[in-house]
Parts: sequence; structure tokens; C-alpha cells
Amino acid sequence: MTTKWMLPISVVVFFLLSPREATWAAPRVLPEGQVPKDARLQPLKDLDGYFPFTPPTSPGDWSQRAETVRRQLLVALGLWPMPSRSPLNPVIHGRIDRDDYTVEKVYFESVPGFFVTGSLYRPKGKTGKYPGVLCPHGHWNNGRFVDFGEDGVKKEIVQGAERFDEGGRSPLQSRCVQLARMGCVVFHYDMLGYADSVQIPMEIAHGFKKQRPEMNTIENWGLFSPQAEMHLQSVMGLQTWNSIRALDFLLQLPDVDGERIGCTGASGGGTQTFILGALDPRVKVAFPAVMVSTAMQGGCTCENASLLRVDTGNIEFAAMFAPKPLGMTSANDWTKEMAAKGFPELKKIYGLLGAPENVSLKRGEHFDHNYNYVSRAAMYSWMNKHLKLGLKEPIVEPDYRRLTQQEMSVWDAQHPAPKAGDLDWERRLLRHLHDDAQRQLAAERSAPAEFRKMYGGAVEAIVGRTARDTGTSEWEMAQKEEKDSWLEMRGLIRNRTHQEELPAVFFHPKNWNGTTVLWLSGEGKAALYADGGALKPELQKLLAAGVTVAGVDLFQQGEFRSDGQPLLKTGRVKNPREAAAYTFGYNHTVFAQRAHDVLTVAQFIKTNERPSKRLFAVGVNGAGPILAAARAVAEGTFDGALLDTGGFRFGKLLEIHDPNFLPGGAKYGDVPALLALGAPGKLWVAGESREGLSLTAEQYRAAGAEKSLTLLADSGQKTILDALMSEVK
Repeated sequence: MTTKWMLPISVVVFFLLSPREATWAAPRVLPEGQVPKDARLQPLKDLDGYFPFTPPTSPGDWSQRAETVRRQLLVALGLWPMPSRSPLNPVIHGRIDRDDYTVEKVYFESVPGFFVTGSLYRPKGKTGKYPGVLCPHGHWNNGRFVDFGEDGVKKEIVQGAERFDEGGRSPLQSRCVQLARMGCVVFHYDMLGYADSVQIPMEIAHGFKKQRPEMNTIENWGLFSPQAEMHLQSVMGLQTWNSIRALDFLLQLPDVDGERIGCTGASGGGTQTFILGALDPRVKVAFPAVMVSTAMQGGCTCENASLLRVDTGNIEFAAMFAPKPLGMTSANDWTKEMAAKGFPELKKIYGLLGAPENVSLKRGEHFDHNYNYVSRAAMYSWMNKHLKLGLKEPIVEPDYRRLTQQEMSVWDAQHPAPKAGDLDWERRLLRHLHDDAQRQLAAERSAPAEFRKMYGGAVEAIVGRTARDTGTSEWEMAQKEEKDSWLEMRGLIRNRTHQEELPAVFFHPKNWNGTTVLWLSGEGKAALYADGGALKPELQKLLAAGVTVAGVDLFQQGEFRSDGQPLLKTGRVKNPREAAAYTFGYNHTVFAQRAHDVLTVAQFIKTNERPSKRLFAVGVNGAGPILAAARAVAEGTFDGALLDTGGFRFGKLLEIHDPNFLPGGAKYGDVPALLALGAPGKLWVAGESREGLSLTAEQYRAAGAEKSLTLLADSGQKTILDALMSEVK
């Protein structure tokens, strides 16, 4: 039975995350042994889940949604802000001349000392500027050097997948040669760890399995470490940056027409194609083959990053290219249902934007995963039409003479390869990117608007929910008990929008003065009770002053825990590889979900029939970071906050399944930046030095709200309560 209950006008929120041993059983909302009916208690989502896409109903709604998802992509991939574009220092050598095209060896620096390698195909016998096409290759054996061999190509020919004994042995070279013959400049570049890209080896970039203790450090960390995740540094982010810089290289060539740029790849190359298309407006035509689907989203570590696909997926990523021309293929793989699931939704987006003819799907479910002759033929026609090549259709791919691995390799005696698999170099690369990002972020702190856009925009993506999208909530009463001077009410705060449920208790004084204290703890609402079940004496003082006191179990606290024990380590998906992205690329962290709960409670109180006039929040005993995160995205919901951070920093966590783990938490100013994003609201902070709070103070000064920030000299609950009592009386 659902009972409407009018909440008091003002709220103060208390957090205590460090649980204590309890020898007594606090009153429950639910029967013993029963947990809330909360969607978050279902099994975690992984890359093999179902990722449907519901198109918005208006261009304006889609524009707003696409902007949000694009920011999520950039943040997740470590590209918010973009790394500095250092000189490419390109080297082009070893020209090989064929009858109607040439091939050259290329390497350049996407980051100083970090080399992108590949083959540059150019047409012969044509004049003027040519369209340019990027070709990321995907997970073929040995990448750019792939060779199916004599037996392999015979099998492909028998199946109708290829036509030629010679050229059919390398479908990757085939598409580059044919596009060059059609009049395009083509850059075929290596994914990390493949072919000539040796600095981050295959076993790390694509085969990472276990955490490396020697790389899991607070300073000078390596890829996949907790600190790499806290700073949003990933193989997928590096690979995407290489794609962006490959486009920079292509556009620097004097014979390339910057208004006619295409990108095409299959499998992991398809992932890079639609990700690059979503992020870089310079790509005008895209053809990601056998990758876009509502099913498997990309199984490799180079296709996954923490935060990336939380509440989104590959269909929506592909849709972000609209209304520009987007061609795709399907096969007898995870794309086999694309014609019925995914493609119709893409058609709706393109129709909504007035370009229904600009999206196509070449079905090929009779073939296994591929970029074979049939798929390539569809791509050639797409590029011919939309790059305005003017060739007569149909375009037939003739045979060609393959290049050997030696002919393609960019490294030789005159151009020696960099050291392979150097762990110190890996650390230096991540340190360079970290330092570069911090320099850029520091420059965005000069004015409140810039700070809020860059830091606030990132935090919104990291936390994954704001006050705007918290949804609607309701109260269901479980028990009401009348005391001498107050009512005790136990029940559920249910977020209907997100199917979340929070056990809660409210103590409401009969002489209520319009203020409420919501006391949240690592023990949940049990923290309100002294031994024996009586309300704690300090909270009774609040009741005597006319203040309502309440407690709520945040996610995985209190009645969420069927064993009665505090959460010490967060869950993970079934994937045995110890990469955080496999879990947190698809699911919110526990830390973020607890911040969501704070927003739910605040929204619930603020939307009752008698809305709050003032809303205070207090966090002590380890809860400061969650309160800071919720307040940072609460859009002014809280009029004031009193908290003790205990000096906590995400930048010191060294475990990816710590309950306080938050990808990106350290990159954007850590806890002090979260506190600063609540400016100009009133803030009392304990557990910090003036130096530690310098960023917060800086932003409060910039907002003209210096007097709203108070650094409390002493830590602890009593100091917080003293400040609170003087504020709420």
C-alpha cells in the first residue's frame, strides 16, 4: 500500500560511511531477510548484454542527447580536454610504384615519442586534390600484415567471399588498393600492438589479463592500473587519439581534399570508425563494417573504457554521425539481427534529421565475421557516391599484387624501430598525458563559467546522473509510531524512474520548525540509533530544537546487505580479465550509485506538496566524498553543506573494486574540485588543510562567495553538529 506523506520544509543530510560494529539490531523497514526491490541488485551488465536504442522524437531532443553522449565519450576516453597537438614529425619513405597507385611507409608521433605506423596509398594518373580515407584495421592476425595464406584464401573463394588467389589473401590491402585506384589517398594505420606498432605490446594492448602490481602505484602508474582508471587513461583512449592524429596527418598532405574525408574499418576497425565519426566532425563519410549492433559491443580491451557505455551503446554512438552518410554491413556474428534491431532506429534518426537515404545496411548473414569482397563492394559504392568520385557503377575490384610484410614494414636500418614493451616508457607516456591534461585543466579555472563547463561537465559524466535526470520518487509507509513529542515513521523512498528503492526512517517533532536532518551512514539508517534502539542523544537535541531527523540506507548499505555485513569489495562481471572497463564501462560504480541515492532523497523531499525552503547536507566519518559528488551535480539543490572529508583522495586508491572507486575521480581536481562545484552555496569543511582546499577556495573567490566557505579547525561529528545547530536554530 502506498501512502502519501508530506515531508518537512528543510533538510540537512548526514553521511557516515565508516561502519562500526553493532551488537544490536536496528529497526527494519522490510521483513528480516528481505532486501529492497531495487533494479541495481540484478546481475551486472557486460559487453554481451542487450543495448537497444530509443530515438528521441524531435531534432532538438536528439541534439541535446547527442551532446551529452559525445561528452561522455570524450571524458571516458581521456579526451576531455583533448591532448595537446604536438608536432607530428611525419616520416614518409620507401615508395613502391604500381601501375595505377603508389604505396609509401609512414610513421609519425601522436604524442612526443609515441609512434603511429602505417601504409599510405596514393592514386596515379589523376589531377587535383583527392578525397582521403582512413582505414583502421581491426583484429586480424598480425593486423596490417595479415595473410590468409594459400589454403585460407581458397576457402574464402569457395564460399564466395573472395575472388582472387593473390589479392584475396589480404582483405585489408585489398580495400586500400581499390580505394586508391578509385582516386582516394588512403592511410592504413596500425592499431596498438599490431604490425609495426610495438611500444605497447599485443599482450598488454589486446591481451591484458591480470593486474600488474609493479604498475599499480600512486605515482608513475601503468595502463589498466587503478590510477590509470582514476585518470581515465586507457588503451581505447590511446587508440582513438591515434585515429584523430592519423586524420591530422591525412589532412596535412597537400594532395588531400579536407572536405571529402571517409573512414572505414571492420570489427575493431569498425569500432574505431564509428567512435571517430562520433567525435571528429572532419569525417564526412563512414562505413563501419560488422560491428554496429545491439548485441556484443566489442570484446577487446582496446574497445572498452570505464564509463564508456554506461546507459548507452554502439547503436547510439553510430547515430551520432547523422545526418552524414553512414554505411554498415552485417554478418553471421553479433550483427546478425541488425536489420531488425538497431538499423530501424538508425533510420528513424536519419529520417528525423531529413536524410533517410544517408544510412544503409548491406546484409551478409550468410558470411561469418568479415570484411570480404562482397562487403567491400558495398563500401566502394558508398564511398563513390558520397565522396563524389564520379565512377560508373558497379565498381568491380580487380586483382593486384600484394605487398609482403618486409615491403610494408616502416622500420629498417635507416629507420630503426623504437624499443618494444618498455614499462618505463609506458609510465612516461601516461605521465606526459597526465601532466598535459592538468596544465590544460588549470587554464580552465580562471573563470567560474569555464570551470563549470570543463570540470563540471566531466563530473556529470563521471557521476552519471544530475538533479535534472534523477526522476520521480514516492514514499511508501511501512510503520508509524507516535512518541511523546515526535512521530517515528519507517518506509521506502522509491525512485520510480530508475526502479530504485531506499529503506528510510523519519523522526518528526510535533513542534517542527521547518528543518530536517537526514542522517546517512555506512551503517545506513541504523546509525541514528543508540544501543538498545533509542534515538541517539545528539539527534534528540535536534528534535528538541524542532528539527526532523531521518536516516536512509544508501545502495549496498543496511537492508541492502542480506548478510548484514558492510560492503568491502564491489562486484564484477564474469569476464575473467582484470580490466576495470569490463565492469565499469557498462555499470555505474557503487560510489556513483550512492551519490544517485543522495539526489533521489533530495528530489523526493523537494517535490512534495510542501517543498523545502532550505536543504542542508552534512557528511562525516568518511562520507564527505559522496556528499561532495552529489552536491557537485545537484544544480543548487543544497543551500548548504557541512562535511568532514577526512583528507580522502581518489588519487590514493589502489584497488579497482574498492567501494569508493570512481573512474575519473582523480583527474578533475579530486575531492576539492567536487566541493568547488557547489559554489556559491554555503560550505563548512573539516578534515582539510588550507593548502588541500586551495582549489575550492580559489573557485569560491572567483564566484564572489568567499564568506560562504568555512574551513573548520577541528574534525569530528561534534564540530560539525555545533556548526549545524547554529545554522538551523
